[in-house]
Amino acid sequence: MYPKQDGYYYPTAPPVAAPPPGTSQYYMPQPNASYYPPPPPPPIGMQARGHVPWSTGLCGCTEDCGNCCTTCFCPCVTFGRVAEIVDRGSTSCAAAGTVYALLGMLTCCHCIYSCFNRKKMRAQYSLQEQPCNDCCVHCCFELCALCQEYRELKNRGFDMAIGWELNVARQTRTTTMPPPMPGAMLR
Repeated sequence: MYPKQDGYYYPTAPPVAAPPPGTSQYYMPQPNASYYPPPPPPPIGMQARGHVPWSTGLCGCTEDCGNCCTTCFCPCVTFGRVAEIVDRGSTSCAAAGTVYALLGMLTCCHCIYSCFNRKKMRAQYSLQEQPCNDCCVHCCFELCALCQEYRELKNRGFDMAIGWELNVARQTRTTTMPPPMPGAMLR
């Protein structure tokens, strides 16, 4: 569909039906029959949607030693920061971290809560489910999984310490102002 000068969009021609194999070249397509060719394969080097690898491995916790220590001693902080970004600000860092800590202290089922957060994050960024499903990763490698999610968001350009609102403000701020010219233009 391409816009014309009057601002309206006009549809392009519908796809043409291909003759079935074994018929003559003078095949008359049925009124409702249409042939849509299969989509082309992704370019070489590109992954299909849903198969983007994580930017760091599950056991790469030491790539960010500060986050590794924070997650080791207070995983609710790391979970809260990740959850705020994944929920796009609808859940605050403090609220998500508090729920995570309470679930951990009262029921020891905090890994199930964080499993759903990982699943949501994978859906948003089309990440691979590896090395196994999300619940197994969080039940067996809870702290490593939290560190991996934190690093993934950090590698995607988020400053995890400032939260969702300030990240959005930072990304929408226009910083492409030209530098001031010394002196004035004279004629």
